[in-house]
Amino acid sequence: MAQPPAFVLNVPETPEDPDLWDEGEMHHSFRELIQEQSQCVAEEGLELQPRGPGAGTLEASGSDHQALLGPEGAVVHSTATLRILASMPSRTIGRSRGAIISQYYNRTVRLRHRGSRPQLADLGRSARPSLRLYDLELDSTALQEEEKRVLLVKELQGLTVAQRDHMLRGMPLSLAEKRCLREETLTLRGKRRGQHGRRGRLSCYSRLRYACVLAGRDLGLGLLAGLQALAPWRYALKRIGGQFGSSVLSYFLFLKTLLAFNALLLLPLLAFIVGVQAAFPPARPGSVRAFTGLELLTGGGRFTDTVMYYGYYSNATLNQLCTPPPDGGQCAPEEGGLPYNMPLAYLFTVGVAFFITCITLVYSMSRSFGESYRVGSTLGAHAITVFCSWDHKVTQKWASRLQHDNIRTHLKELLAEWQLRQGSRSVCGRLRQVAVLVGVWLLCLGITFGCTVAVYAFSELMIESPVSAEREGAQLALPLVVCLLNLGAPYLYRCLAALERHESPVLEVYVAICRNLILKMVILGILCYHWLGRRVGTLKDQCWENFVGQELYRLMVMDFLFALLDTLFGELVWRLISEKQLRRGKPEFDIARNVLELIYGQTLTWLGVLFSPLLPAMQIIKLLLLFYVKKMSLMANCQAPRRPWLACHMSTVFISLLCFPSFLGAAIFLCYAVWQVKPSSLCGPFRTLDTMYEAGKVWVRRLEKAGPRVSWLPWVHRYLVENTFPIYLVSALLLAVIYLNIQVVKGQRKVICLLKEQISNEGEDKIFLINQLHSVYERKDRGRAGRTQEAAMPLNLLTGDQDAR
Repeated sequence: MAQPPAFVLNVPETPEDPDLWDEGEMHHSFRELIQEQSQCVAEEGLELQPRGPGAGTLEASGSDHQALLGPEGAVVHSTATLRILASMPSRTIGRSRGAIISQYYNRTVRLRHRGSRPQLADLGRSARPSLRLYDLELDSTALQEEEKRVLLVKELQGLTVAQRDHMLRGMPLSLAEKRCLREETLTLRGKRRGQHGRRGRLSCYSRLRYACVLAGRDLGLGLLAGLQALAPWRYALKRIGGQFGSSVLSYFLFLKTLLAFNALLLLPLLAFIVGVQAAFPPARPGSVRAFTGLELLTGGGRFTDTVMYYGYYSNATLNQLCTPPPDGGQCAPEEGGLPYNMPLAYLFTVGVAFFITCITLVYSMSRSFGESYRVGSTLGAHAITVFCSWDHKVTQKWASRLQHDNIRTHLKELLAEWQLRQGSRSVCGRLRQVAVLVGVWLLCLGITFGCTVAVYAFSELMIESPVSAEREGAQLALPLVVCLLNLGAPYLYRCLAALERHESPVLEVYVAICRNLILKMVILGILCYHWLGRRVGTLKDQCWENFVGQELYRLMVMDFLFALLDTLFGELVWRLISEKQLRRGKPEFDIARNVLELIYGQTLTWLGVLFSPLLPAMQIIKLLLLFYVKKMSLMANCQAPRRPWLACHMSTVFISLLCFPSFLGAAIFLCYAVWQVKPSSLCGPFRTLDTMYEAGKVWVRRLEKAGPRVSWLPWVHRYLVENTFPIYLVSALLLAVIYLNIQVVKGQRKVICLLKEQISNEGEDKIFLINQLHSVYERKDRGRAGRTQEAAMPLNLLTGDQDAR
């Protein structure tokens, strides 16, 4: 293989006066720059000397050509062209430390003089900040690197602390260089403070203010570091992403998102419902039940008469000492106190909490969609990952190793996705695949139908043979059956999915998610019908809201226990079978099943908020324990996917499934319970009303009698809440905003295509200009060579005449 020749560019250093330059020259056209560089090259006599064998061949014979051809047909530009290319800011900035320092010196000068900048005519030419400082390294007579460094340090001293830190963080220098610059800046500032102290000391107030600012900053940084250390995902997420890839990491990121949603849901419930009722506890109707320990599984017993469930909350004004009448009527608040209407607070707090959750879900989904489905193509992702992924601020060995694993796994996923796009299947193979898919889908739907029939039949059996309150253990029968079906059916789906043999791992995960989602949503639909359609009629003489809350509590507890058993024993047994019997190594992490378990648990939480306000707290504890248990099982029993795949859209899919089937279904269930179902007449804040929604109407009627000061509130309720026109108007506006956003995205894609085409055309224009410049220099070289030959001819003739004599 031919080796490229080594060239030596001899550029004689000719001193130039910096004052001869003017800032206006930087705004001239490209042609004037070419002419200027051409004159410099002609005067300085630049030479491009090939060294060693195999030098590039100059194809100068013939007519004018556009460029020189080096070895292997590579284009070799002339000396002046190389100098122009080297003078570009894109070639100088980032190549040398001196150029970087010069660049940020100009930035600090502009930042410091942004507010009050003197006139340019008042400054000397050497003191004017100029764009020519980008090219200081090419000019040997300009300021040296140390001088530029001193100038940069001086300019950094004139900035505020925040501006200086921001400027240092943005410099493309090593961490050691940034620390040196910071130390030099602080050292010189200390010297100036010492000189200022000798002239006049700071006042006591100034020193106290500086000390308080520094103490507050240190305290804030310490608290922030402590909160980051308490987060369970601080180091584990990076380790999981580096070892197992983005597909497994998406599950733990989704779990982290659910933690945030539940915390946001729990805060208003604690502040306006649970906390207020705990501060004003109602009178207990009878003796307190003893704690037996079985309440942790069933949710009944001692927990029934606590703030855990709907039936504990009163229908009175809580800041008044009032005993409810024996006929179950509502207490009349005494005059002179600030009323806190518990039914109204209960209804509005749950509604506002759901509204905040809805807004957060929609925002999270749109943000995730914007991050995963970015406008434009993904060309060059491999080069960006290779050359731009490393974080040069990493100094510790374990962190660098972790980042190395992350980049390696990401490259594997990118290459696997690229190879998947290149592959194709024949027509017969596609028909065979379609037939297998249809058969497997029919079997999966049959399994789902069988599970649905089993849940419905068992729920009807529980209604026909009711369990007494003393037999609390028998109440776990229905949750036990539901959890067994939810655990066994996904394993059957997974065995049937082995027959499909999808080429794409992403498609395989999406199909598994769809099947598990259908199963769980159908089972939850049967349970909702069982609670609101059947149980309400059979529990007329009891508090049916407490029963529904306890059923949801039992389902959540049993789901958590089955998840622990499946993680600790199921995955362990499957690993032993896979390693000892099948000789396949450790199994892979089942993303679809585990994600649907999280969505199922979160749906149970949203369904039970109205009947058990502390259910989000239970969900938070459950998610925290699941995080650690799943992480330990993943590290011990699972391996990275055998076929790496890039999960760039998984988070968006998870949030979308959480929003539309899960949250929307829970919202419909609660709206039906609030508007249509009659509350129990024995317990709860709505015991005397026909529906829970009537609490708002009762409050409006009281406001109408209160006086003219609050007369606008009944008007708002009548025309904005009860009237359906504002709802339709808001829905239409929302659809219009969505449509406009879609059109904006399409427009951005068109603009990006046009800009790419423009960039391509400009690149061709630059190549054409460079080739034209090269041809001009060739003509000048040939003209200079011809004049030299003409000047040498008379000398040769004279020498010949002397020899003849």
